[in-house]
Amino acid sequence: MRSALLALALLLAVPAAGQERVTYPSADGTTIEALLLRPEGQGPHPAVVLMHGCGGREDSRGRWMARDAEWARRLAALGYIVLAPDSLGPRGVRTLCKVANRPVLASRERRADALGARAWLAARADVRAEAIALMGFSNGGSTVLFASDAPGFAAFVSFYPGCRALLSRRGWQPSAQLLLLIGEADDWTPAAPCAELAAKHPAITFVSYPGAYHGFDGPGSRVQVREGMALTASGNGRVHVGPNPAAREDALRRVSTFLAAALRN
Repeated sequence: MRSALLALALLLAVPAAGQERVTYPSADGTTIEALLLRPEGQGPHPAVVLMHGCGGREDSRGRWMARDAEWARRLAALGYIVLAPDSLGPRGVRTLCKVANRPVLASRERRADALGARAWLAARADVRAEAIALMGFSNGGSTVLFASDAPGFAAFVSFYPGCRALLSRRGWQPSAQLLLLIGEADDWTPAAPCAELAAKHPAITFVSYPGAYHGFDGPGSRVQVREGMALTASGNGRVHVGPNPAAREDALRRVSTFLAAALRN
């Protein structure tokens, strides 16, 4: 474990060539603001669109969510251009986590944002248009599922999404290989519907982690209990969120291997 953490620290110490704020048109016409990270080198590079969770891309202090920022830096260090859209701010929404009737849906607005991001990246000279992946966490992971039936993306990575809605959607089929990772103890977006979904679709590689809760891949030292959350498994609004070191280490390795193979990086 210590050697793995050291290797990760060294990897994240490799600087990206640049980070900037950009805008692009969502497929629904909304102008989306996004953070763009570029790796070293001229390219063209493979790319990853990174979809944030229900809390938005930034925290209450305006800082990039630690989990998302760490993944973005890691992916850039591995040679990927990373585009991290903000689906909420441009629509005047701060957060969705405690909102049951959501004004921004993974199946609608956020799906459109993902498709618009792919089109915008594909038009860039420094991006390999045939090597763009879509990756997301929680509500962003659900966005990955809803967008995965559209052509164009070369791979999908979905962390702890809500899978129940897709079970009854006729004709839904991922257009490329999809890696789905979730904790078996997740009491916000339960693992069972995702296991059932994966059993129906050979394109889905399903990975579940015993004892892991929602947000198992994030930084931090302990699991926290959150109250008042919407759309929880039990309906009582109480969920556990936090890291699981073993699951996190496996996910870091597994996602890197999956993307390298799918995007031939």
